[in-house]
Amino acid sequence: MSHSRGTAPGSEPRHGDDESTGQLVSRFSQDVSELVRNELRLAQVEVTGKAKSAGKGIGMFGGAGLLALYGGGALIATAIVALAMAMPAWLACLLVAVVLLAAGGVVALLGRKRIETATPPVPERAMDNLKRDVEAVRPRRDRHEA
Repeated sequence: MSHSRGTAPGSEPRHGDDESTGQLVSRFSQDVSELVRNELRLAQVEVTGKAKSAGKGIGMFGGAGLLALYGGGALIATAIVALAMAMPAWLACLLVAVVLLAAGGVVALLGRKRIETATPPVPERAMDNLKRDVEAVRPRRDRHEA
């Protein structure tokens, strides 16, 4: 019965006991390549999410502009009715205009908030993970000098 070097009878050899330096370097290279690919995938997902959020915020600004346009139209109609009739009908037009402009203001604030949360479109988590990975791989002497 033959045993691997450095193992006791009946025990399994540890992963790496019989590996050559070349095999270890090769496995390390593959692990680093896989780590980099995973970090790039995370960065892509993160940037895509921020771009979608920014797009929604821009759409909200468009909606705010449309509501403000209708509010301006209602204000014009209010002025016309108020001058032409000098009767309570202008009050209804004024109320509609105020409501539309207030709604436009709310949508604009929501859109601005959405855009602020999406910028800058940098994959922050992926960058932090990559920095930690580089720090873990750097030789110990470099960490103590820094």
